[in-house]
Amino acid sequence: MTTAEVRRVLDYVATRPHAARNRALVLMSHWAGLRAKEIAALRCCDVVDGAGRVKEEVLLSVEQTKGKRGRVVYLGTKIRKELAHYLRACPPRSDASPLFPTQKAPTRGFSANTMAQFFHKLYKEAGIEGASSHSGRRSYLTTLADKGTSIHILKTLAGHQSISTTAVYLFSSPSQLKAAADLI
Repeated sequence: MTTAEVRRVLDYVATRPHAARNRALVLMSHWAGLRAKEIAALRCCDVVDGAGRVKEEVLLSVEQTKGKRGRVVYLGTKIRKELAHYLRACPPRSDASPLFPTQKAPTRGFSANTMAQFFHKLYKEAGIEGASSHSGRRSYLTTLADKGTSIHILKTLAGHQSISTTAVYLFSSPSQLKAAADLI
């Protein structure tokens, strides 16, 4: 998704119920590169330290990830600020509470499937055709690649075992190709 499309989704989210939660959900996908399953599985204690601060590193357990391999997710300054804002607006019930509770199941939160459906429906309602729960993850990796991040770093950030898996996520835009040609 383009920056303009993400802005469009965030502008739409701002007009709807649960705006703070939904903004944080979208940004966890686009700014942290998490899968829908991983976002759904997050508990407050995964993201917030004992002093109430948003962690720089989140350790995902094997149960929270795809492929049954735990991994570390690094949260940059921008997403940490967004999460801190979200947590002030929507304080959790307890450390063990889901980071993103639902109205129907506030103590259980989203399932992986309902999270994927949430993203699909949200993007469609915001007028973004063809977007899915994986669109944020793709955008995250492509944006980092555009900024010169090596594919080895991208592989680790994505939690992939193989660079060839990471390469599938990367999109080469005409502007990138022109900029590469100008490097000569």
